[in-house]
This record gives sequence, structure tokens and C-alpha cells, in this order.
Amino acid sequence: MLSTVKLIAFDFDGVFTDNTVYVTQGGVESVRCWRSDGLGLSRLQSIGVHVFIISTEENPVVTARANKLKIPCKQGVEDKATAILQTCAELGIAPEQTMFVGNDINDIPAFKSVGLPVAVADAYPEVDPYVFFQTEKPGGLGAVREICDLVFNARNGGSNGI
Repeated sequence: MLSTVKLIAFDFDGVFTDNTVYVTQGGVESVRCWRSDGLGLSRLQSIGVHVFIISTEENPVVTARANKLKIPCKQGVEDKATAILQTCAELGIAPEQTMFVGNDINDIPAFKSVGLPVAVADAYPEVDPYVFFQTEKPGGLGAVREICDLVFNARNGGSNGI
């Protein structure tokens, strides 16, 4: 199943981050991300898997991280399912060949819209019925890299158990 994935849409908060936000007294927000995610994402792109970040939030920190990783991002998205399906249409990729990685109840419509819905290890339990599997690593602590490695290895003939 992982070997057929051509597009992965990642939620940002709680997936790329551990869902913690730091706020300075000046009101500037910052988050902590897992550095190894970048190498995993670039490996996927090198074998033709499309990736992007999709976030309900509109925040410069999301843009900064996406730019650093050289991946597209869509922010201020209220309807993630529609945004994912539009991206599938733009790229000519079937929703069945698409993975969405999320962590919270606002991700449920997106989980339902793709062939391979995935939650991070520390996702809210309400999403459990809507996902195919959960990562072993929590959001912001290697979950993105874990997904990248699973898909990369599956696409290159490696074993992944899924």
C-alpha cells in the first residue's frame, strides 16, 4: 500500500511540531521542529513523491519552515479535504494514492478523503477510527521522518510491514 503513495499532505501543528507554541512578550510565536524531517522529505521528493504542508493556522512560522524544507504549503485552510482533493486534481494524482498525516479532530474530513490516512502516535484518540495506522513517533519528535522513511523504503522495494 505504501508503495503506491504519490502525494503526502502533512498537517503542521502537532505533526511537524509537538503541538507546543512559544509566545514572546512581544506576541511572536515560535515552534520546535525535528531537523531530520528535512532529509526524509528530500528523499521522498527525489523519487517523485509530492509533499506539502496544509494548515488551518495562518502563521509566518509555517511559511518559514516550509520555505526551509523547500516544500509547498497551504495555510488558513478551513476545509483540508477539499484542499487535498484540489491538489490531487492539479497534480493528476488519485486520492487513493494520497496520504494525509494529521493529529486532531479537525483532520477527520481530510482522513476520509484519501486512500491512506495516518495519525501521529500522540494524536487525539477521537481520530483512531479514521486512520489506517499511527506512527510510533509522536508529532514533532520524528513522526514526519518516520513516514518519509516508510514510504521511501516501500517505493524502493524495502520491507515496511504495512
